[in-house]
Amino acid sequence: MKALITGGCGQVGSHVAELLLARGDEVLALDDLTTGRREHLPEAAPGLTYVNGSIADKALVDRLFAEFKPDVVVHTAASYKDPDDWYSDALTNVVGGANLVHAAKANKTGRFIYFQTALCYGVKPLEQPITLSHPKFPANSSYAISKTAAEDYLEISGLDYVIFRLANVIGPRNVSGPLPIFFSRLRDGKKCFVTEARRDFVYVGDLARTVIKAVDGHGAGPYHFSTGRDIAIKELYDAVVEGMQLNDYPHPEIRPLGPDDAKTILLDPAKTFADFGKVDFTPLQDFMPLAIAYYKQHGVFGEYTHLRFEDKKIS
Repeated sequence: MKALITGGCGQVGSHVAELLLARGDEVLALDDLTTGRREHLPEAAPGLTYVNGSIADKALVDRLFAEFKPDVVVHTAASYKDPDDWYSDALTNVVGGANLVHAAKANKTGRFIYFQTALCYGVKPLEQPITLSHPKFPANSSYAISKTAAEDYLEISGLDYVIFRLANVIGPRNVSGPLPIFFSRLRDGKKCFVTEARRDFVYVGDLARTVIKAVDGHGAGPYHFSTGRDIAIKELYDAVVEGMQLNDYPHPEIRPLGPDDAKTILLDPAKTFADFGKVDFTPLQDFMPLAIAYYKQHGVFGEYTHLRFEDKKIS
């Protein structure tokens, strides 16, 4: 099989690429390294082609599709570094997403796999857990708006597609959110603080294995990738402390939720389990040492968050 992976040097894209390469598939990894890191993929591997470029470059996208002729697109690339950079978000997530969908249609690509944020449902969802029938309310961040626009293009494309609306994906190569922030602050001897929020954290390796099933034809339409359970942010913090094997426990400051923050955003995974089979989710304590080892080797890169109001909160 020939797979074109956008964001191939990112957390999700690189893990999917590794699994495909390991079984002998051909992979074209496209990444402009805005948030991806080249060391996430081998410099040379049988079946791997790496291209440094942007999905917003329509001429490049059209050429790669015409020359490589992928059987499947795994679209993980996204702009999310700066919540005030609406231009980059719209250019990459909307224009780039539309470029990919259009090129997939023009080249009769067999399947398109896309990744969406749970923020498409808003920060004050109408139900918990959130079902797939919940209306979309993405007007909470540039990231959610632009990611949802690309999803809408895909839904009207006529392509065979799978959309994974995601819980918080963490593990090795995670460059955004609370995990790298906790690690970097604890490493530097700085105090951390957490809110009373709860989130569902899923291991990137578990997601990648499910994506391979989608590549092979399982599923159709939108899905939630979620354990269906949430934990307190402090539990994630404690797992990082344990994984770093610190001698003394650095007590975090506990802060109340802000007026715009959601106590939890919990997704209902029932359709995913029905169509892809029950996922054996890796416990947080089992994969945290892998993430800590990654940060110790490669450092922390970015510590991004895509919500303006989260800048001064670790949640």
